Amino acid sequence: MKVIDATGKVCGRLASVVAKLLLNGEEISIINAEKAVVSGSPESIARLYKVRLDRGDKYKGPFLSRLPDRMLKRTVRGMLPYKKSSGRNAFRKLRVFVGAPKDLAGTATEINVKDVSKITSEHITLQDLSHRLGRKVV
Repeated sequence: MKVIDATGKVCGRLASVVAKLLLNGEEISIINAEKAVVSGSPESIARLYKVRLDRGDKYKGPFLSRLPDRMLKRTVRGMLPYKKSSGRNAFRKLRVFVGAPKDLAGTATEINVKDVSKITSEHITLQDLSHRLGRKVV
């Protein structure tokens, strides 16, 4: 099983690498999902997610979550053929965590993905985005 730390990684680029690893048959655990970033203006990113959340109704969907770990998991799902058996089997091998569980804390492997230090534009973390969308702070 591979453990990937999402701290400072760009969400979409991380998701595409993880999707490829899942399709190759690896089991992946992503820790610190709330620290992954989405590049772009924070106001426009929050507005786009808000439009997606408000679309549909509570009975038919689409059902989108405000939690950062589920946002990242859904991003990975969008890069998998999740309606086919290969994509469903790959998606079952993915675990995403907010923070780092004690058993996975020091075992993260480094992957070559663009991170925050290389972004020249504005960006927002998934944790800040979830708070802007109305996630209750516990």
